[in-house]
Amino acid sequence: MKAVVIATELKAHAPFTAFGTVTGIVIMAAFIQFQISREISSTLFWTLHPLHVLVSALVTTAMYRLHSNGRFWPTIIIGYIGSVGIATLSDSLIPFVGEWLLNMPHRGIHLGFIEKWWLVNPLAFAGIAIGYINPKTKFSHTIHVFLSTWASLFHIMMAMGTSIDVVTAILVAVFLFLAVWVPCCTSDIVFPLLWIKKNDAEIVSPVTHGGAR
Repeated sequence: MKAVVIATELKAHAPFTAFGTVTGIVIMAAFIQFQISREISSTLFWTLHPLHVLVSALVTTAMYRLHSNGRFWPTIIIGYIGSVGIATLSDSLIPFVGEWLLNMPHRGIHLGFIEKWWLVNPLAFAGIAIGYINPKTKFSHTIHVFLSTWASLFHIMMAMGTSIDVVTAILVAVFLFLAVWVPCCTSDIVFPLLWIKKNDAEIVSPVTHGGAR
């Protein structure tokens, strides 16, 4: 049952994540065209990444609570790792791999839970608390996908020079898609479901690409 749900959700996320990637490329083109500074990209990354962690913590915790016996400490641990760990993979690590492979001039890894621990970690625990107390909280998965896409985008844009060629733009799009599709779906669906035992609550089909949780 888990495998069916996971495969269904990954398939459902693909076209929607592709649309998010297109918005990212449009934003990147606008920033390059109007020569918007890297400082703005940095500010936007450090705004969107913490928000992504908050949302991810909420939906990951809620997913686990809804489909398990919801024990306190396992829920906290799964909510934290599933949000901070996977959001870091999505927003920082995968983008950095792209920056390194494309030899971008200002490439670097920005780990929010370390660099801005005072912001990212409290927001993660706030999301966990909301998801734990009220696991039926409704939240549009659309917003989650866009937060993830744009956080990944601005991590890459902090590393870029003043211009890029067409090939680089295409490769950036590929890395944006990969940075969002697998980790974002993993955080919301795959990761919490991995820890649900057969004797826990019945697993039902979770949120899809356009739904709300």
